[in-house]
Amino acid sequence: MGGVTSSMAAKFAFFPPNPPSYKLLTDELTSLLLLSPFPHRENVEILKLPTRRGTEIVAVYVRHPMATSTLLYSHGNAADLGQMYELFIELSIHLRVNLLGYDYSGYGQSSGKPSEQNTYADIEAAYKCLEESYNTKQEDIILYGQSVGSGPTLDLAARLPMLRAVVLHSPILSGLRVMYPVKRSYWFDIYKNIDKIPLVNCPVLIIHGTSDEVVDCSHGKQLWELCKEKYEPLWLKGGNHCNLELYPEYIRHLKKFISTVEKSPSQRYSFRRSTDQFEQPRKSTDIFEISRKSTDRREKPRQSSDQPEKLKFFSSNAEKLEKLRMSFEHMEKSRRSVDCHEKSRKSIDHQLEKARKSVDRLDRIRTG
Repeated sequence: MGGVTSSMAAKFAFFPPNPPSYKLLTDELTSLLLLSPFPHRENVEILKLPTRRGTEIVAVYVRHPMATSTLLYSHGNAADLGQMYELFIELSIHLRVNLLGYDYSGYGQSSGKPSEQNTYADIEAAYKCLEESYNTKQEDIILYGQSVGSGPTLDLAARLPMLRAVVLHSPILSGLRVMYPVKRSYWFDIYKNIDKIPLVNCPVLIIHGTSDEVVDCSHGKQLWELCKEKYEPLWLKGGNHCNLELYPEYIRHLKKFISTVEKSPSQRYSFRRSTDQFEQPRKSTDIFEISRKSTDRREKPRQSSDQPEKLKFFSSNAEKLEKLRMSFEHMEKSRRSVDCHEKSRKSIDHQLEKARKSVDRLDRIRTG
């Protein structure tokens, strides 16, 4: 069953830039890997990491001399390390963190093919590299997942009880929920973040644009409601899926978050109590507007591989989607029919109850 799910994910959800935006070179004198066309930097290392599924992924490690936290960054769809490189440098500088970013299998110069299960193995390889090559402790790591990258991020976060924190940037509830406001998780869905986020024990920051046409802001808001340890979210008014880094509030809020989670747990507790003011009335996980289909791409300053057409998570098989849509509509009509019948029954019961009370009052008058 899992293999079928991964196959569907590979077919429907992944759009690696073609051609890749960078090349890997080996310096003849030092034998160091270089990311062309970017010049070599003393604080940046280019790595190749083997995964448990037999692929080899490319990663970039940016070192900051004053860092006490390390950001493990999972980028969005239709982007690769060449497009993310400058952002990684800027984030490391402004946030004073070490940063490890990586390309999924089949992206950039990473080998293999993209699939849901491969992305899980990819982030595990990156995490293992931090532990073994850089002696980074779990409690010093902040997982950062952007859009589709929220999938591997939450999958790993749910299995690491001592993480310092998690950042979700324009995250998805699940792959299918980007297309349809489904009522429950289906076996063939991918990246079931809605089911995994309640298992995350560390502080979670969610950032989402209110005008996101790729992944509706309701995805981020619902995930925030389901967090165990909420941090003040950042809803960027007018922000879309590709430009949140351009907002001054973006970097300010990230700095504040990292400063907070780097404090001791007792100091963080006083902040957690203050987040109660941000609680909103709990809404059903089933109430969403259907998000528009688009690509998981970025505008400047990151010159990503934005295409004119928007991402269609499940667009490669329109016939199956139409059948799926009709199935959902049929289920919804059946549910509404049952609801209508239930309301009618309740209405009749109410009228009978009123009539009974009226008769009781008449009896009391007569006997009185």
